[in-house]
Amino acid sequence: MRKRLFGPVVSFLAIVTAIYVAVSGHAASSNWSQWRGADGTGISTETNLPMEWSAGKNIAWKTAIPGRGHSSPIVWGDRVFLTTDIEGETVAGAKAVKHVIEGQDFLHPDSIGADRKHTFKVLCLDRASGRILWEQTAYQGTVYDDRHRKGSYASPTPATDGKNVYAWFGAEGDGLYCYDYAGKLLWKASVGKIASVGMGPGTSPVIHENLVILQCDEDNGEKSFIVAIDKATGKEAWRASRPVQASWATPLVVKSGSNAEIITSGNEWIISYNPRDGKEIWRMKGHGSNAIPTPLAGHGMVFVYAGYPVKKVFAIKLGAKGDLTGSENLAWQYDKGTAYVPSSILYGDHLYLMTDRGIITCLDAKTGKIVYEGGRIPVPATFTASPVAADGKLLLTSEDGDTYVIRAGAKHEVIATNSVGEPVYASPAISDGMIFLRGEKNLYAVKK
Repeated sequence: MRKRLFGPVVSFLAIVTAIYVAVSGHAASSNWSQWRGADGTGISTETNLPMEWSAGKNIAWKTAIPGRGHSSPIVWGDRVFLTTDIEGETVAGAKAVKHVIEGQDFLHPDSIGADRKHTFKVLCLDRASGRILWEQTAYQGTVYDDRHRKGSYASPTPATDGKNVYAWFGAEGDGLYCYDYAGKLLWKASVGKIASVGMGPGTSPVIHENLVILQCDEDNGEKSFIVAIDKATGKEAWRASRPVQASWATPLVVKSGSNAEIITSGNEWIISYNPRDGKEIWRMKGHGSNAIPTPLAGHGMVFVYAGYPVKKVFAIKLGAKGDLTGSENLAWQYDKGTAYVPSSILYGDHLYLMTDRGIITCLDAKTGKIVYEGGRIPVPATFTASPVAADGKLLLTSEDGDTYVIRAGAKHEVIATNSVGEPVYASPAISDGMIFLRGEKNLYAVKK
């Protein structure tokens, strides 16, 4: 029997999410178009960003957002998009799908939500003023599975290609929704229901060329799959079954020259797929933990990692095919320092691992050697949001709404602490001189 890995920490944010990474460098675009930015690194090439803010300083605007959502804002040009879930009244007889784990009925003690009516919304805001330009109801009704009490059905971050915006609520509602920039629904695509052990959705959609890619891992893995949807028509382009149990990690699309591959994290297997047809390129035995954090890529390698119940980082050389388990393609492995929920960040030659308490380990990305470990923030805190980086600095935002600015490099140094005064669970977005922070109740635009 397989050991189940679901623990008490929030799984919903797997943070998860999505991604188009250039191994050789970072996108110069100022658009933050999907989870962790246009290239999925969490890194902005911008300089001279505000690194200090408070209620009375460098807050350009704040806008109240209805409902609850942990999805990150995305930005393209003068538009900001995000999703939310408005939870309504109890619905008689409504309940979550039944979960059976190792032959036994399973109900996580923190699972809630399936007994209520939900309204999923997609919002568009003006980036200059914060004014809501439009909001559309994608779905209204009951849901298929529960969520973690700390989570939200609007945890997956939407994605945009500059023409349309693609919103995903983890296959709840009608599946994947496509809106144009005027707020018109162009299509919706149902890919099937996904049982998430009562923890709710986390993985975000990834745009690659003409496709929107979704990683859909469920319960015991008998029905897990990855699917690509044609972004022009909403039709299914390909689908591949996956031999892995429930996960909340967003797939990572790695481009190297004319080649591309989709890297997926998983408890049993780490698998790479060809984005053209969904065929498997290579696989390696998985990390044996809940797959929540987003993989990273650089220096000719992908970095796949997890933090519960075991902490593990794999640095895997790209360019091979077949089963890589036990091969020399595993460049190095490190067994400490990773978080259950937040993703880590690769900035230059350094891989910064982060725990759920914000403790940082800095590794040499090429060798796995420790540069420093035990880097701490000034006060105890819990983190759900993933770090971002810009202008030689790392930004870590805690659930208390405090953002710690840390100098990148071989020495740990906290150089500023900023607060928006309310809880924050969503990861920040950076675009054209502004930092966007989604709080529990408001969206904030930070600008000098």
